[in-house]
Amino acid sequence: MHNIHEPKLISGNANRPLALDIAQRMSLLRGVESGLVDARVERFNDQEIFVEVYENVRGEDMFVIQPTSNPANDNLMELMIMADALRRSSAARITAVIPYFGYARQDRRTKARTPISAKLVANLLTESGIERVLTMDLHAAQIQGFFDIPVDNLYASPIFALDIDHHFNSAGAQITVVSPDVGGVARARELAQRIGAGLAIVDKRRVRPGEVAEMTVMGEVEDQICIIVDDLCDTAGTLCKAADKLIEAGAREVHAYISHGVFSGPAVQRITNSRMKSVVVTDSIQPTPQVQAAQKIRRVPSAPMFAQAIMNIWQGTSVSSLFEHETLAPIYEGLYTRS
Repeated sequence: MHNIHEPKLISGNANRPLALDIAQRMSLLRGVESGLVDARVERFNDQEIFVEVYENVRGEDMFVIQPTSNPANDNLMELMIMADALRRSSAARITAVIPYFGYARQDRRTKARTPISAKLVANLLTESGIERVLTMDLHAAQIQGFFDIPVDNLYASPIFALDIDHHFNSAGAQITVVSPDVGGVARARELAQRIGAGLAIVDKRRVRPGEVAEMTVMGEVEDQICIIVDDLCDTAGTLCKAADKLIEAGAREVHAYISHGVFSGPAVQRITNSRMKSVVVTDSIQPTPQVQAAQKIRRVPSAPMFAQAIMNIWQGTSVSSLFEHETLAPIYEGLYTRS
């Protein structure tokens, strides 16, 4: 049997800058140049996706870096076709590195005659030849159970904790972490414990889907720097309304830390016009020019964490160790903030 010599990275078109950052970081960790495998991922005139891998990958440990963000269907098909190409090229193992897992919000049946699309996507990925998944902040933790292959779900909160400590705690600020809804309390509580802050909840009641009737702030936020934490921001409607409620309740400042900046439709304009001071997101989704130009939106890098996780998977060591401050802080020393 051919031995696995080294991890090899290959990227689709969804977020190539992040893939290059991961490769650069792996080069630093290993002391060996770790570039992206030379390949082409393109479309025919009828928009069929075609993949050709130019390098020998027989017996190698392959990591395919491809978030399934907008356009979700195109990026998902790219990922599966790349996996199929690698499988037919006799790669020893194929790990899908999916920083943002699309379709994750369709994790259950909300009414009769609706799909559970997250489960369908899990089946498709497995059938394409993927043997392991590495992702970050799944919208619903139970999605890990939709797969019959190992799934490593990283968390952005340790990165956020480092960034918050750098920007706020050094000044002795009074911070309260806020969940924008009841469903996100566990995520907010975990971050609050990491940074030694208080916890509050914005309870929302909907009259119909997409329309919030009223919001109530639960917890003490007066004269606090409030940090709203959530896994994703789509149109930013709920986020901006929550910020208004917190300011009305006496908050001194409102900031938001979001794992995945989807930013659809009017999101950037709403954030620009909102009462929030800043919105911090990871680079799991490649930003549009509009997002890059928004002064209130700032990005923190996820590449150091993903690079270390890939190294740990390749070496057969613990990925969950990256959840701890003592393990992650040295990886991010001098690197965890970026405009």
